[in-house]
Amino acid sequence: MTKKADFNAEEWSQVLGAPPLAGLIVITAQRGGSLRESLAIGKYYAEVRADHGQSELLDAIVADKPEMDIKKYGSPEVLREQGLDELREAVELLESKATHEEVEEYKRFVVGLAERAARAHKEGGFLGVGGEEVSEKERAAMDEINAALDSPEHEQASAG
Repeated sequence: MTKKADFNAEEWSQVLGAPPLAGLIVITAQRGGSLRESLAIGKYYAEVRADHGQSELLDAIVADKPEMDIKKYGSPEVLREQGLDELREAVELLESKATHEEVEEYKRFVVGLAERAARAHKEGGFLGVGGEEVSEKERAAMDEINAALDSPEHEQASAG
């Protein structure tokens, strides 16, 4: 089992930073709803924390509060580009240190987090009526995240 102690500070920061980046990529794909989406990300971390014990690595990741600083990137475009690179790098790092199962759990966590953010706010409609649960731009962001993680399409199991 891979533990936090298996990483130096810079590596651990990279592993911790990638999941919230996936959420930010989705949040910034479509204007509006960022408060709900940010709350959904925090709630997702809490839910995964409640499933404590399944993966020591994932337990250590969700023990820290997710940090999301969009201002660091300057624009949604830069966030998307650099964020996808950081997701790829985090997975590559994990592939060099963690078991295959732990890497796959990490990918599922990241994709689940991004899905939760995408579903947190309906796009379009009027006063909450109508609209679409996940916009075309959010779907495109999810596709890019899946590609960056080299992850199969994540089923709706984590949505809710």
